[in-house]
Amino acid sequence: MADLLEVANIETSYGLSQVLHGISLAIAPGEMVTLMGRNGMGKTTTVRSIMGLTPARAGSIRFGGAEIRTLPSYRVAQLGIGLVPEGRQVFPNLTCRENLVATATNRLGATDAWTLERVCDLFPRLGERFASMGNQLSGGEQQMLAIGRALMTNPRLLILDEATEGLAPLIRTEIWQCLTHLKTAGQSILVIDKNVEALTRIADRHYLIERGRVVWTGTSPELAAAPDVQHRYLGI
Repeated sequence: MADLLEVANIETSYGLSQVLHGISLAIAPGEMVTLMGRNGMGKTTTVRSIMGLTPARAGSIRFGGAEIRTLPSYRVAQLGIGLVPEGRQVFPNLTCRENLVATATNRLGATDAWTLERVCDLFPRLGERFASMGNQLSGGEQQMLAIGRALMTNPRLLILDEATEGLAPLIRTEIWQCLTHLKTAGQSILVIDKNVEALTRIADRHYLIERGRVVWTGTSPELAAAPDVQHRYLGI
């Protein structure tokens, strides 16, 4: 089966400062893949390059078999990549319900399209906070809303940048349960997070990066069995 996303040797810079030095990764349909590394190693820049927010100046990014490296970010989103950004970035002056409705679309004609009801089944707390403004939600509720907002676009690929950063342990557990449910349902997922234990429990494969380069890749059992790799590249 062909990969859904294939990133090959991309190089990305901010001005004269090059951040990515030939990053390559791939995600198959229905696969959950992680991108891990210490802070400042290029994880978010990789996501921004995929999304067209900080375009890569070299290399290839193919999604569904089509080259997308030079496309504007709105076209990348329309092709079916949903982003849960670092910092959540919910609309503070819209209600929880309005945040979800604002992104609702089914451009690709999914037969089991995400609806407000389905999102609330996934995150019952959001249903309870429908009338609350985005800036009145807790950090955990905002993260649930950011995930629900991305799902309302009915993405073929869901990307989460710092999926559980700064969240309370109980909320983290709820987010991991959500991602497990989505993966079981066949959702393709790329996730950035620091929780190796949780990620090796639910993800299929992992890419570890350092200074804008992939330095290790392997399956969850391989990463779990390599504490030296975890210590060297993740500081664990």
